Amino acid sequence: MTRIFIDADACPVKDEIYRVAGRHKLLTYVVSNSWLRIPQSLLIEQIVVSDGFDAADDWIAENARPKDIVITSDIPLADRSLTKGATVLGPNGKGLSGQSIGMALAMRDLNAHLRQTGEISGYNAAFTKKDRSQFLNILENTIRKLQQQA
Repeated sequence: MTRIFIDADACPVKDEIYRVAGRHKLLTYVVSNSWLRIPQSLLIEQIVVSDGFDAADDWIAENARPKDIVITSDIPLADRSLTKGATVLGPNGKGLSGQSIGMALAMRDLNAHLRQTGEISGYNAAFTKKDRSQFLNILENTIRKLQQQA
């Protein structure tokens, strides 16, 4: 059965995930370094890990398996999740695959270098209604595809 893992500390689409997962009756793990307000549901489990560096990422990577969905914007966690056979979606709905993760890791490293040298600043575009809608559509399609494969 498909499960959903949310790298929750900075995830802007948690409410959307709860709705879609609830409609499909999927167990959802909300993994964070601190307590978050989540809906009361037998299908939603909050996992609060230590404040240790990458503790939430480690928990998700250790527990994800094939047919699961991991929702994160963390590229190294996405890579670890893909290695475990999970499907990975960013909060914007863009998926990462074995073919695209190498480029994503390289771009992450390049951008970190450019920020360190002052060539670019840490600008992130605002999250829009269109991004939210796109995420919902892609999550729904991903779940249906995984269910058909089962």
